[in-house]
Amino acid sequence: MDMDIDKFVERYVAVWNEPDPIARRRAISQLWDPDGVETTDSARYHGHAALDARITEAHTDLVRDAGFVFRSANDATGHHDTVTFTTHMIPAAGGDIAWSGRIFLTLGENGLIRHEYQFAMDTPTESKASTRATTEKFLRRLGEGDPDEIAELFAERVDWQLDWPGGGHPAVPWIRPRFTRADVADHFREIAAFHVPEKSAGTVSRVLIDGTEAVVLGDIRQTVKATGKPYTALCALHLTILDGLITRYSVYEDSLTVAESLSDQPVLPALTHRQAPLPVFER
Repeated sequence: MDMDIDKFVERYVAVWNEPDPIARRRAISQLWDPDGVETTDSARYHGHAALDARITEAHTDLVRDAGFVFRSANDATGHHDTVTFTTHMIPAAGGDIAWSGRIFLTLGENGLIRHEYQFAMDTPTESKASTRATTEKFLRRLGEGDPDEIAELFAERVDWQLDWPGGGHPAVPWIRPRFTRADVADHFREIAAFHVPEKSAGTVSRVLIDGTEAVVLGDIRQTVKATGKPYTALCALHLTILDGLITRYSVYEDSLTVAESLSDQPVLPALTHRQAPLPVFER
């Protein structure tokens, strides 16, 4: 591609901010092919006249009257005859992103836009709010203890990660690989089978949210059904949440306490030199 992609994207974004009608029309003709098309989720605009009307309306409503400005996210990339990048709409006076769009362009041999496809994206604020809502719902359902309702918050396929060795520990049978929503329900069902439900509890000390990622810090408190032995284990969860569903579930817990409580005997002395020790939190 014999062009400066970043400068091309700067010119594209500048059109939406251009207040002068004549300069805006000239810029459109220098970016789009006369037969160029823009497609959004709700409409299609074909040719310079339609594009001019579309961009003028957006400028009037969003830039001139509402006080927003369009900015590139500086993530442009492309090859052959395609270019893709992200644009943000933010208050001109400063503030949070109000709208984000992913733009995909195909260019003609003249270097002008033949086809543009625009995809609205969740803003960081919206993504963060969705992540927090799902995390809070998950913690609430975890406290209520219904395995099927907990599993409803997970995607059909789950990236399940544990801080235990792949083979787990014989005293803790629920610790093993999981892959599906049904596996998630079985996981929490097996935990409940080994403990006294009325004595299950936990404390959340902190929830950290960053876009689609959530980290939950706290502890779990259980009483082993077979022995009546209570235990408290530190725990950290790392969740990835997309479209309101948990797609990755990583748990890091005081695995030594859990294993010893279930086996009712010390765990580490039983390890041989050929076995890797179970990962534990420092205590």
